[in-house]
This record gives sequence, structure tokens and C-alpha cells, in this order.
Amino acid sequence: MNITQEISQEAMNSQMLSLALETDAMGSEIYLALGLSELSKRIPEAPRVLSLVSLLLERYVQKNEKLIETTKRRGTITIFHGLGAPTLSIRQYIERIFKYSSCSPSCFVVAHIYLDRYLQRGDVYLTSLNVHRLLITSVMIAAKFVDDAFFNNAYYAKVGGVSTAEMNRLEMDFLFSLNFRLHVTVDAFRRNCIQLEKEASNAYPIERPIHVCGLNEGWQSKGEAEGGAKFQRFSCGAV
Repeated sequence: MNITQEISQEAMNSQMLSLALETDAMGSEIYLALGLSELSKRIPEAPRVLSLVSLLLERYVQKNEKLIETTKRRGTITIFHGLGAPTLSIRQYIERIFKYSSCSPSCFVVAHIYLDRYLQRGDVYLTSLNVHRLLITSVMIAAKFVDDAFFNNAYYAKVGGVSTAEMNRLEMDFLFSLNFRLHVTVDAFRRNCIQLEKEASNAYPIERPIHVCGLNEGWQSKGEAEGGAKFQRFSCGAV
């Protein structure tokens, strides 16, 4: 599918975040700490942004699932909900995406922002049943919008453990949910990086990893079934 690619080409080609990382002196220190700057590329380990994003997502999922358990209520079930979550933890999943997609570390900051925009609709809550699909979809769209080169939907589907047809559906649902609002300003990008660093420094231990069924093309979705009553949700808190 080329819909995101076409938007990317028409939107902010001359203001890509890669240029911002080179010229934004105010954010250079935080970019280096998160592994987003050119200097960070000389370090062989995975960029720190991966661990921070996965840590925060684990935290939001854990908080939401505690609310589900105590209130006996749930949010709306969407196309992103599976019958069960992969055995891969969020940290393992995000590292898998980074390893095989070869997308820039900045994509994970942009994906974090997109995730929050999606969750701010107010009727969707981040849980272990939807976080993996939301993550692979948001990173794929971010890569198409930010990076000069990226893989197609079929490749991302294999990385994410879903079928190509489902990957296409997830992308379209996500884009329409965001009203195709994909532009991220340099200021919003910088503030989100600062927020990631700040929240991670105040992190409490994750009580348990998220585990439930295997990662393969049989990873079934609940589709767009009707959900139950709403409850307070914890989202990414991004811009």
C-alpha cells in the first residue's frame, strides 16, 4: 500500500526529523542519551530509546489491566485486539522490530507520539491484547513518514507476526483513527524525548512481564467486536 508513502512525499520532505536532530542544539544532549544522534550510531548496542519506550508501554499496560481487574470493566474492542498476546515481551518485540526493519531510532519516538494520538480518542485502552499490533503498526507508519528508505507492508507483517492482509487493515484503521495527522513538529519531537527520559527516571519496577500465546501468522484478532463500558485509561502521555 502506498497511501502513507504518498502523504510522506507531499508533506514534510524538507523538514525531516533527521535534519532536526543535526541542527537542534537544544535537544542534542537528550538525542545523544536516547541514541538518536549521529554519534550514537557508532555504539553497537541497541539505542536506549527502545528500552525507554518498552518500559513505559509495559507500565501503561500494567496499570490498565489492574483497572480492568478491579473495575470488572473493559474498553472498546478494536481491530488491534488479539485473542491473546504473543509470548514475546514488549521489550523483545520492539527489539525484534528494530533488528529486522532497519528503521531509524527516531521512528520509535514518532511511533510513541502516534500511539498517544490514537489512544487519545478516549475509547481505546492499551492492554496486553492490543499493544503489540499497535506497536508494529505505529512503527511501520513512522518509518514510512520519517525514513528515506523502508520496507513494505508484507515485510512488516512477517516481522510483526501477522498476515499481510491484516497488516494492511491495521494500517488503514490507524491512519483513519488519526485522521491522517502524521506531522510531528521538531518541538513536539524534542518534548517527547524529554518526557521519555523523565518518566523512565521515575520508573517503578514492572511487577510481571506480559506473557500469553505464540508469535506467528496464526496470531488471531478479535476484529471489531463491540466492547464494554469505559474506564479510566493510562496512555503514552505523548504530544
